[in-house]
Amino acid sequence: MDGQPLRGFLMPRTEYGGEEYIVVKLRSGYNIGVRVKPGTKIKVIARGERKPGFIKPSLPEHRSMLPRVDIISTGGTIASRVDYRTGGVEPALDAEDLYSIFPELSEKADVKAKILFSEFSENLAPEHWRRMAYAVEEAVNEGSRGVVICHGTDTMGYTAAALSFALEDLPVPVVLVGSQRSSDRPSSDAASNLISAVATAVEAPFAEVVVAMHEGPSDTLIAIHRGTKVRKCHTSARNAFKSINIQPIAYYDLTRDEIKVTGNPLRRRGEGRLKVKAEFDEEVALIKYHPGMDPKLIDWLLDKGIHGLIIEGTGLGHVGVKLYPQIERAADEGVFIGMTSQCIWGSVNMNVYYTGRDLQRRGVVPLGDMLPETALVKLMWVLGLTREPKEVRTLMLRNISGELGEKRWIE
Repeated sequence: MDGQPLRGFLMPRTEYGGEEYIVVKLRSGYNIGVRVKPGTKIKVIARGERKPGFIKPSLPEHRSMLPRVDIISTGGTIASRVDYRTGGVEPALDAEDLYSIFPELSEKADVKAKILFSEFSENLAPEHWRRMAYAVEEAVNEGSRGVVICHGTDTMGYTAAALSFALEDLPVPVVLVGSQRSSDRPSSDAASNLISAVATAVEAPFAEVVVAMHEGPSDTLIAIHRGTKVRKCHTSARNAFKSINIQPIAYYDLTRDEIKVTGNPLRRRGEGRLKVKAEFDEEVALIKYHPGMDPKLIDWLLDKGIHGLIIEGTGLGHVGVKLYPQIERAADEGVFIGMTSQCIWGSVNMNVYYTGRDLQRRGVVPLGDMLPETALVKLMWVLGLTREPKEVRTLMLRNISGELGEKRWIE
């Protein structure tokens, strides 16, 4: 763009930005970086009267005649805005901020918004899952038609699985929603995702934990994924989330403003009476087998007193023979070892090769097409209920929240 004039707002230089560049915000809302060279001319047309900052719009009128939906904010990009000090995004918006920015929500439901905590999702732990579960219970007991949880995308799959197990006999939908781009960016997906999540909470005929995110690059179709079968498969694309080994259980069509159920829901709305079982044993690990892996890694985990281990094995569920002594030690010490696959699609089948049968004889339990992340969370939850080895095995092989596919790969 050499020689072409640019007109816009001069943005503050970030603390990590080089002095040879300036950043200009164009009328389109996009920022552009300009390298300052000897021939570059900068002309100040006018000066702002105040430092730029976020000004929250007034809240839309609550419509008490509409069904109640609770929006619980936990942080993440959907509840963030640009921090011009660093050039990144920071958790800054609470649930009421989102409600004020997207007044369309007031046409869908009587929204009750609250901030539970404000954390990027990589900082979340089982204690946060517990707090979310009890916040959902409180909303349901107060008559909420559905609950929306604003959440960072990086670990949203883990949280969705945790709540799927912790919220037993759920009577309403719980919809986790995030965005890949913060709500103050022109290309943000926050509005379409959040509006669809609230609409799903109101209209969905099913009652289970789901994730609502873009199906494709455009703002037309939002996929509704089962909480135990969804994975983030792209770092930054709008359609980063995919249902694995099943199709999404529903889609929300923004152009028609309607939900279409395509899968088989686990339970219908209103059929359950919620019971919260939100204890998670954190002495569990997930490891990914790789060629040349040092068996001492498992020894270290066992020495630390681990209670359970999920392995991402190769292909149909294999690891190298060097790990066999450590696996035998784990079995002798009553530590559950579950096998999942590093492959995204398909299932482990440890009866095809003798190596798989050898691992089973040493105590490894094949977990069908269960996602490794879901298997980890489920094992935490199961061990929070019981430490008795036979009961742990029985529960891990029981299809509790749709985590195992309809085709049976395990006996």
